[in-house]
Amino acid sequence: MDITTQNTEAPPPAPRTPEAEQKRATRGATRPGDRIFLGLSRGSGIFLLVVMAAIAVFLTYRASLAISKDDGNFLTTFEWNTNLNPPVFGIAVLAFGTVVSSIIAMVIAVPIAVAIALFLTHYAPRRLSGVISYVVDLLAAVPSIVYGLWGALILVPHMTGLFGWLDEYLGWTGIFSWDGGAPRSMLTVGILLAIMILPIITNVSREVFRQVPQMHEEAALALGATRWEVVRITVIPFGRSGVISASMLGLGRALGETMAVATVLSPTFDIQASLLDPGGGTFAQNIASKFGEATTQGRDALIASGLVLFVITLLVNGAARAIIARRKEYSGANA
Repeated sequence: MDITTQNTEAPPPAPRTPEAEQKRATRGATRPGDRIFLGLSRGSGIFLLVVMAAIAVFLTYRASLAISKDDGNFLTTFEWNTNLNPPVFGIAVLAFGTVVSSIIAMVIAVPIAVAIALFLTHYAPRRLSGVISYVVDLLAAVPSIVYGLWGALILVPHMTGLFGWLDEYLGWTGIFSWDGGAPRSMLTVGILLAIMILPIITNVSREVFRQVPQMHEEAALALGATRWEVVRITVIPFGRSGVISASMLGLGRALGETMAVATVLSPTFDIQASLLDPGGGTFAQNIASKFGEATTQGRDALIASGLVLFVITLLVNGAARAIIARRKEYSGANA
């Protein structure tokens, strides 16, 4: 009688793909608590999408009503007069001011915030690091109107010296020329926004740098790396994605800041070639200053400008996610 041998070896395990993990998690949700948590999590995600879609529909509908009556070009008109019949308004000045002030804030805040986070996590003594971290946390909790009052009463009067220095040495560029007017300009707004977003970027970057595996740093030190080389080859690559996320959080606040900008800026509907000359405006500042006295037609126009700010914020967040997704394979988090 022939005896056939059978292969008794177990088949290789299935690959652990995200889809397989999700199916396994769903299949394993047999206990009542697991099912409740799964339902709440899924429902929260769906509810968030519904809210975002409702906001987009509302803004689009009200914006379409306003733009259909606009006698100017909504994207290029340098005027905002919704009381005319037909109204004339455009977002050219608002878009320029929002983007320029946010860029200034990011250029100033991001390097300083990353440097503070590195100092707190890898250079400062534990006791000093705790005190500075506490102060940074307090700055993050300060209301924006307080920042605005401080900017109007303290920052603006003390900007004349800086403006004079920039005009003397860099005025030939045209960007930093100054005619001696009140320093309620885009540069002042950018500096104030940089101070406001500095705690957010610092806190998130600090927590990311604290997650660097200790073995990575010890291995670099064992190979003879200096403290700065350890930071450069292990800490910064590991935390690059986190720093980008922190920067996008700060940028989101800078784009949508309202009261601080409205308190410091002298708004005009023109674009100044110099960052030191007063004038300009932002989306949030224009909405805050004009919404209370606007008619129904004027409010629709303001909502239309809010739709543009909404789209800009979505584009910024999408770009940040794309950058993080492209760079995550180089991050120490996946090592």
